[in-house]
Amino acid sequence: MLQLGVRSLWSHEAWTRLPPHRSLLTPLSFLYRSLHVYPDKVAVVDGLRRTSYAEFAGRVFRLASALVRRGLRPGDRVAVLCRNAQEVLEAHFGVPQAGGVLVPVNIRLSAQEVAYILEHSGARFLVADRELADLAAAGCKAVEAAPSVLWVDLGPRHGASGAGPPPDLEGLNYEEFLEEGRPEPFPPPLEDEEEVLSINYTSGTTGRPKGVMVTHRGCYLNALGEVIEVHLTPESRYLWTLPMFHCNGWNFPYAVTAVGATHVCLPKVEAGWVYRLVEREGVTHFCAAPTVLVLLTTGKPAPEYRFPRPVTVVTAASPPPPAVLEAVEGMGARVVHVYGLTETYGPHTVCAWKSDWDTLEPAERARLKARQGVGYVHAPELRVVDEQMRDVPADGETLGEVVMRGNNVMRGYFRDPEATARAFEGGWFHSGDLAVVHPDGYIELRDRRKDIIISGGENISSIEVERVLYRHPAVLEAAVVGVPDERWGEVPKAYVVLRPGAAATEEELVAFCRQHLAHFKCPKRVEFLSELPKTSTGKIQKFVLREREWAGRERRIG
Repeated sequence: MLQLGVRSLWSHEAWTRLPPHRSLLTPLSFLYRSLHVYPDKVAVVDGLRRTSYAEFAGRVFRLASALVRRGLRPGDRVAVLCRNAQEVLEAHFGVPQAGGVLVPVNIRLSAQEVAYILEHSGARFLVADRELADLAAAGCKAVEAAPSVLWVDLGPRHGASGAGPPPDLEGLNYEEFLEEGRPEPFPPPLEDEEEVLSINYTSGTTGRPKGVMVTHRGCYLNALGEVIEVHLTPESRYLWTLPMFHCNGWNFPYAVTAVGATHVCLPKVEAGWVYRLVEREGVTHFCAAPTVLVLLTTGKPAPEYRFPRPVTVVTAASPPPPAVLEAVEGMGARVVHVYGLTETYGPHTVCAWKSDWDTLEPAERARLKARQGVGYVHAPELRVVDEQMRDVPADGETLGEVVMRGNNVMRGYFRDPEATARAFEGGWFHSGDLAVVHPDGYIELRDRRKDIIISGGENISSIEVERVLYRHPAVLEAAVVGVPDERWGEVPKAYVVLRPGAAATEEELVAFCRQHLAHFKCPKRVEFLSELPKTSTGKIQKFVLREREWAGRERRIG
């Protein structure tokens, strides 16, 4: 049987050459264990398809052996351009099982950006969603050595007919490709746990995207960190609202598999679908950026809706306004607030909750939970420092840069030693985020360095202003940026999306802010928009708003 064959993996030379007190840390071992323990349990729900751990592992080994048969060598890159689906989970295990390096690609990038990632990574293969065939084709055509394409068709399992790839871009059907492989377990060609498992490209908002290299060891430890911090168990059912291409889905492909829990795939985030799957599939966990939380709270099935069971919601991507956290917990959710970057495998800190806080009023609980907190249990090395790398005082007021090191930090940027050296200056990874340290040691972000507003020599946190705006009953979303001002250099301006059916004026919102903030921090102007520009993971793109205001002028950041 398949689960019995996995036992031979532990006698593989890569493990037996180590002393008895050591083993290679790789998230592949999570699949081996769950295959052995839970072969008949449902591993993946994807539309109409339900796949057991034995079936899932067999497909992973088929993918890996087929890649090797087609010439994939250790260290070769395999890109994935696909919506959340079982095949993306399979690639997270199958590519490293074959010795390859996974390259997840953001499905909302332009063809030029996709082409750059394929070229820069040197991808040999591309697993592509047929719904994204035009984007895949345009990206491949712009690459000198185009990768071999494996087409994935998600349509039939979601009740739709499949759409074929463009006739001028050849490729193989993913299912037919799997038939070339064998389902039996085999030892991965892994010699060192520090080998690169995946390259995740940053958003590239200030230049070309950089390829963040993460390792087998790092993914293994980060996955265990997720298991501990969000309380995953074999009974958990994890809904894929978070794009798997974003920081390897914060390593939840490995964390969920590690405990033998169930993945529930969701190709597109829509409030109605999320609530239906929560009800129908018994969902217990999902991740969501604050903007997605806003989407869910405004798209509730009923005004007084509460989740049918305890649901853990992990939020990150941007500092969540306390008002949004309060609304989500009002539906019966347990919110876990985390913070990190692509360079830290996704989450690096968590607002570790204390039972003493449970007795506080909801608004006060939300204010505390909005802090970024402390390092994960496996990655506690976290500081807030000044320009001389000295720790700032824990007074809740003094700004400094968040720096990290240790188990949760990338190996470096792929083919970019200069950028790697800059990021690791002083022996710590520099996040570019500004924060304060509270007397209890918890950190709280105030802004990105580039987002801080310097008005007349005073630092203004755009996040602080946004949190006040979110408290106004008419405000659905808000973003605050610094705009040019002849007298003060720059002043805050708010961009606001109103709730459906709500009304508010510029004067009303400015007056509301003046009730809760020092007047110099309040927006001098408010512009109402139908929607805010966002990344694929729901993070508001302030740079788009700021660049429009500063076109043709130079902005200096102190």
